[in-house]
Amino acid sequence: MTPTVTHQPRVAWDGARAFVRAAGSPHSEQFAAHVLARLGSEVYGQFADTRQRLLTALVETGGDRYAADVEAGKWRVRLEDLLRQHPEFLDPLHELTSEAFEL
Repeated sequence: MTPTVTHQPRVAWDGARAFVRAAGSPHSEQFAAHVLARLGSEVYGQFADTRQRLLTALVETGGDRYAADVEAGKWRVRLEDLLRQHPEFLDPLHELTSEAFEL
């Protein structure tokens, strides 16, 4: 059997897009609970901050995509750093990414 190679930047980018999508969805509270359970309170707090910034931007701009793009960039960096420090979070992050795209 050949070993699997994980490209962390790709995993982080996919996760970033998924987290921002979930933060802007009506199911964000459910997703946030999964984030808390799988990745801990620090990431949960960052997710809550993202949700608040997206909602504020929606009210202020009427839906300008810029805020979501900025948040996705922030999440890509956060998740890449998280995976470097905690490689054991790879599977939970994959699960959360899949869940977010099913919302």
